Amino acid sequence: MSASTHWTATATAQAVLERGGNAFDAAVAAAFVLHIVEPHLNGPGGDLVGIFQTADAATPTVLMGQGPAPAGATIEHYRGEGLDLVPGAGGLAAAVPGAVDAWLLLLRDHGTWELTDVLAYAIGYARDGHPLVAGAAVTIARVAELFRDEWTSSAALWMPEGAPPPAGTLMRNPAYADVLDSLVHASCTVRDDGPVGRAARIDAARREWKTGAVAHEASAFLAEPHRHSHGGSHRAVIAPDDFASFDAGYEPALTREFRGRTIAKAGAWTQGPALLQTLGLLEPLADELLDPSQEAGAHTILEAQKLALADRDGWFGDDDVDLESLLSPDYLEQRRSLIAETASREFRPGSPGGRAPLLPPLRTVYSAQSVATGEPTVAKNGETRGDTCHLDVIDRWGNIVSATPSGGWLQSSPAIPALGFCLGTRLQMTWLEPGRPSSLVPGRRPRTTLTPTLVLRDGMPEFAIGSPGGDQQDQWQLLALLRIIVGGYSPQQAIDAPALHTTAMPESFWPRTWTPAGAVVEDRLGDAVISGLERRGHAVTRAGDWALGRVSAVGKDAATGVLWGAANPRGMQGYAAGR
Repeated sequence: MSASTHWTATATAQAVLERGGNAFDAAVAAAFVLHIVEPHLNGPGGDLVGIFQTADAATPTVLMGQGPAPAGATIEHYRGEGLDLVPGAGGLAAAVPGAVDAWLLLLRDHGTWELTDVLAYAIGYARDGHPLVAGAAVTIARVAELFRDEWTSSAALWMPEGAPPPAGTLMRNPAYADVLDSLVHASCTVRDDGPVGRAARIDAARREWKTGAVAHEASAFLAEPHRHSHGGSHRAVIAPDDFASFDAGYEPALTREFRGRTIAKAGAWTQGPALLQTLGLLEPLADELLDPSQEAGAHTILEAQKLALADRDGWFGDDDVDLESLLSPDYLEQRRSLIAETASREFRPGSPGGRAPLLPPLRTVYSAQSVATGEPTVAKNGETRGDTCHLDVIDRWGNIVSATPSGGWLQSSPAIPALGFCLGTRLQMTWLEPGRPSSLVPGRRPRTTLTPTLVLRDGMPEFAIGSPGGDQQDQWQLLALLRIIVGGYSPQQAIDAPALHTTAMPESFWPRTWTPAGAVVEDRLGDAVISGLERRGHAVTRAGDWALGRVSAVGKDAATGVLWGAANPRGMQGYAAGR
């Protein structure tokens, strides 16, 4: 069973499964296709977080594909460039790309197919063409002026006829096809048969990615000054040695029990533990307070999320984070007591163990910012707030994987002509004030929003779930989890149901503003519930009927052994398939 944010990626994963590949072969093949068919949502210059469990494993594992800040990415350098925030678009915001190495690592260690077979799907779509999805067409149109006037290499790639292409246009990317071919060719230099030779072939491709043309072409091209989201021109600091020094890896998952399930997430270098904290805040409450479709439930969920996200911004980062205290029963009880009948307008990170958090800058406006409500949007200057993609796969043997690849959006920074893609902007999630858990530090990972989920029951994987959406990823997943686990919804019913989220925290994306008591809701939540939230003091923004959330999931019914999949109908792009 496969589900993802784009039908072609789902079809690719399913084709691999049909041909005897396992969940990891399928996920990697689909992921490289996502680079092609959702270029406005992810790219090979981006990053990923995955979580998986093999059929013979007792516990889940995190796939770490988040590259760190380059060696030259110091606060002093950025301040010297006249910046008070890392830009939301442009090469200065680029972390070391981590997605490709992570996918190749997963394929080496847990897949069964040869690299040439896995990459054949993506190479075909890149070289022969694919229909441009509507969201990508809209994105290109929004940044067309930037491309024409400043990022001319991006204009050549994405507007080859001189104008934004309409949805459905057959798009080709031969430069990226050549990059993938170079990985295949590097792998073919190893002639040994069998699993040892297969692993060596994939490692040869990893070395080519990290030390070959990609590292050198990207570094040299972005070393030329180019326009960034705030309007200034700067040189990037990323260098070939930064590419060569990064290795994707594995980490143990962080877990918490909730209403008979075990919820598994990545660590505090992601926002994942905030979902576990939110579930801990909600667990002992009455079921009606966990129902997002009722006024009291929607209010309680919003207030709990605000508390957990405040702790995220006060404490999380690629640092020594005291998650034991942040998730302890006594601390959760203390935090739970702050949930009142009316909406809080304060930013309230807690003080676990009596330690005071360092508050991030709190701005409600920032010069040159664009307005974003509902689904993350793209501004004319390339600023993007959280667009991403997602995929989930489960196979006949019981292997299961959930992954959220992102970054390297076509609008992130100028396209590198020899490569057919650009680098990402994940460093915008770091602060230019020293001493914070998420301050910009060379070699340290930015605290990412990417946050897939694995749910276990009686120690066995029950389902994998995730969503794009930046700061909303775990908020939208939370609604689905509550509706499935507490409300008894089927997974598809839970994904289809009306969504909402809070904006009452500093956004992880430039320009990092916040909306005190802000709440964004789908109109389908109903006038009575929405009016009730307003009476309670929430600053409500209506986003439309089908605007929030792009959750997908796959799983296994423990009682029957039947596999299931579910995908988001919003935007008519996500798809689930199985057999």
